[in-house]
Amino acid sequence: MTLTNVAGKEGAPTDERALVEAARHDHTAFDQLYRRYATRVYRYCYTHTNNARDAEDLTTQTFMAAMEGISRFRGRGSFAAWLFAIAWRKCKDYHRRRYQMPQETLQRAEQMPDAELPDLEQRAYQQDILDCVQQTWSLLSEDRQEVVRLRFWGGLNTEETAAVMGRSKGAVKMLLSRAIADLRERCLDE
Repeated sequence: MTLTNVAGKEGAPTDERALVEAARHDHTAFDQLYRRYATRVYRYCYTHTNNARDAEDLTTQTFMAAMEGISRFRGRGSFAAWLFAIAWRKCKDYHRRRYQMPQETLQRAEQMPDAELPDLEQRAYQQDILDCVQQTWSLLSEDRQEVVRLRFWGGLNTEETAAVMGRSKGAVKMLLSRAIADLRERCLDE
C-alpha cells in the first residue's frame, strides 16, 4: 500500500489506520504521521524538560523509535496513544538519566503558536490564567500533572490518555477532573 492509496484529493490522508499501515513500508506515509503529531509530541516533551533542546531531542527519539517499531503497532488502540506511550517512556528515561524531576514551567509551551489567535484582551486574560497555572503547577500531584500534559499539550483523548498512563478511562477522567478543579480553584475563583 502506498500513500497515494490512502490520500485524498489534496494529498491529505483520509484514514489514519490506512496511513499507519502504509507507513510500515513507505517513508512518505510516515512523514505524514510525523507532520501530524510532531508539534503535539514536542509540546508534551517540553512540559517534561522545560528545555527546547532536550524537548527536540526527546521528540526526535520518539519518532525514531516509532519509525523503527511501527511494524509492532497492532492497531488495538489509536496511533496517537501508541506514539505518546513512546514519548512518555522517553521522558521517563530522560528524568532517570538526570536523577531528578525538574520543575516544569508552562511558559514556553504556551508561547508556541496556535492555529487560531484570539484578540488582545482574550490573550491577556489567557496569559493571566497561564501565569497562575505556572505558579501553582508544582502543587499538583505528578499524576495530575501528567494527565494535563497528555490531554492538553499532547492533545490525546481520554481513551488514549488512559492507554498511555496504564489506567482506566474512569480513573483518567477523575484525575483530570480533580486537576482542573484544583487549577480552577486557585486560578479562576480568585
